[in-house]
Amino acid sequence: MKKFLLAVCISGIAVAANAQNKTAAKKPVAKKIVTTTTKTTVVSTGLRSGLDSTSYAFGSSIGSSLKSTGLSTINYDVLLKGLKDAFTGGKVILTQEQAQQCINEAITKASTTKNKAENEANKIKFAPMIKEGQEFLEQNKKRAGVQTTASGLQYEVLTAGTGVKPIATDSVLVHYKGTLLNGKQFDSSYDRGEPISFPLNRVIPGWTEGVQLMPAGSKYKFFIPYNLAYGERGAGADIPPYSALIFEVELLKVNGK
Repeated sequence: MKKFLLAVCISGIAVAANAQNKTAAKKPVAKKIVTTTTKTTVVSTGLRSGLDSTSYAFGSSIGSSLKSTGLSTINYDVLLKGLKDAFTGGKVILTQEQAQQCINEAITKASTTKNKAENEANKIKFAPMIKEGQEFLEQNKKRAGVQTTASGLQYEVLTAGTGVKPIATDSVLVHYKGTLLNGKQFDSSYDRGEPISFPLNRVIPGWTEGVQLMPAGSKYKFFIPYNLAYGERGAGADIPPYSALIFEVELLKVNGK
């Protein structure tokens, strides 16, 4: 959060410096003339000096930074009091620790509210995709050879290995290919020409659970519900939100912890 406050100050200083440079080149004016084809209108800016411009620049910069955190409202009078107390060296009401706690809680709450609203909007927008995934998995689990775990993960054994099974804290070496339900491929270690190693507890839940079912030397096909994949957010441009995914995974080696 200290980085956030520093970013606000730096942003404000940059804007203020830019405003002061313009002031040095040209004296500030209280009014500007807007000319149209039919008449000339006088518009008051309210900024009568370089100090006014600098002060406004700081205010607008801080306001933009605060809004970007997800905050939707703030008590402007109390904000100005806190700004004035700190700037003039007056007695501040909150300690630094108390102020930091208030900021953390407000931004966390705003972020949670914003994310919840975005997720609800996405659920409506991507309702057809959610339905497609549910219907696919419902039909797919009826196929011979497809097994379903308690979490909803589905898998099919393509090649049965005889090696050791990994645990969640192990690193594994795998080859894999990932596709959407429509068959569009979004990733493949086969195409890159080399397998990849990673810790099992650092990947999507469907992988963490599924690969632990595989003895080394196996090749499985996983059908992963969106909540065990990339969820409401999706991943990059290739995996939309709420996407059920299909992976073919070949466990080459269990590297251990």
